[in-house]
Amino acid sequence: MSDILAYDEVLTNIAGYVADARIDSDIAIETARYCLLDSLACAFEALSYPECTKLLGPPPGGNAVTDGARVPGTSYQLDPATAAFNIGSLVRWLDFNDTWTAAQTCHPSDDLGPILAVADSLSRRRYGHRQDPLTMRGVLEAMIKAHEIQGVLGMENALSNHGIDHVLFLKVAATATVAGMLGGTSEEIANAVSLAFFEPSLALHRYGSNTGPRKGWAAAEASAQSVRFAHMAVAGEAGYPQVLTHPGWGFNKTFLGGEAFRNTLPFGSKVMPGVLFKIQAPVVIHAQSAIEAAIRMHREIKDRFDAIKRIELRSHNRTLVIIDKSGPLRNAADRDHCLQYAVAVALLNGRLSAADYEDEVAADPRIDQLRSLMRLEENTAYTEAYRDPARKLNPNSIQVFFKDGTSTSLIEVLQPIGDPARRAEGIPLLLKKFEHSVARRFPRKRREVILRHCLDHQALLDLPVPEFTDMFAT
Repeated sequence: MSDILAYDEVLTNIAGYVADARIDSDIAIETARYCLLDSLACAFEALSYPECTKLLGPPPGGNAVTDGARVPGTSYQLDPATAAFNIGSLVRWLDFNDTWTAAQTCHPSDDLGPILAVADSLSRRRYGHRQDPLTMRGVLEAMIKAHEIQGVLGMENALSNHGIDHVLFLKVAATATVAGMLGGTSEEIANAVSLAFFEPSLALHRYGSNTGPRKGWAAAEASAQSVRFAHMAVAGEAGYPQVLTHPGWGFNKTFLGGEAFRNTLPFGSKVMPGVLFKIQAPVVIHAQSAIEAAIRMHREIKDRFDAIKRIELRSHNRTLVIIDKSGPLRNAADRDHCLQYAVAVALLNGRLSAADYEDEVAADPRIDQLRSLMRLEENTAYTEAYRDPARKLNPNSIQVFFKDGTSTSLIEVLQPIGDPARRAEGIPLLLKKFEHSVARRFPRKRREVILRHCLDHQALLDLPVPEFTDMFAT
């Protein structure tokens, strides 16, 4: 490390973890494979949405790169930073990928874009020099480290309280992890991470009437930047050891009002096994259990919509802060961040899909009619259960009252099916989510090859990265 300035402890913690930690958790590796398949399922479904696909491909005036990284589900082969943006946009677009809830909620699998892109491009260059490529085990181990950095930092730093988007965690984690993949030393990794802290972005696009499609590509842009910063640092670009703590111009003073960006908790491999998968519906994590309850409620009220007097929803405080909305909703991104809209669709149809946020579905007058009948209130016991790190529940409940004075039973879901406590129920459905998305995108023979490799744990671990990405080229 530098002899002139001491590096901020956060930088040295992250750099040391990436450079030196060995992943020896079987459950973390197993969960990482599920995370990979889940993320690809999200990406393949997003390919059906022109608002997403218009963002893909090489930059204006750019070209494909012969030894570049493939973008799964497409014909694109691009430089690693652009490929990271492409993959990141696909994975995140539908709000269907994994989540980590803490002081700051984030979506750790956003890290797949930069990790897979760099691993693929690096491996193809190694082929050209008659060197061994990276294997998918290396990709999964890198994902575990990047997940860990994002999740642990999120446990102590509520960025949104300062108006900062949580994708800063992704940028920091992916920059560090990619720098390690490129062979960076501890000092080079710390330099790379310092560059990532220079550029936090606003969280405006996730809240209230400002919610918009940027939330589908904000993480992708952070992914692309992470690849660039990692390459620069490993090439010798200087870092800034006091990027956080400089008393006049550092991150803490400039962006946190003098509060310290914290990292007192150790890094290990606890975040990957603890992620929440979105299995049943593409909707913000705080609504997952509410949608599960609404789908169950559909069976009880499907013939009585005209008789409903009111619908009582109970949730924890974070739901009210993030997705309690009334009035007009401007776009699909606005709708999928509205609890009442998502619940209304689930009550009407007994399911919720990404297509249900599009204008054609939103034009159904019954949705706004049901929204007008909803009363959302905080259940303080739910809030306590959500905030308790030992319990980490995500509770929601729903009860419907009719004009004749009768009511349904209360349906309460404490943990959605993607919760770690419900893995035995959730993983078979997650695999069906993957198989369904593959079936939509690839012909039968290719589909058989994909499933044979991806559903066999050891076979996937041993697979060279380019062989993996070539399976998904169109």
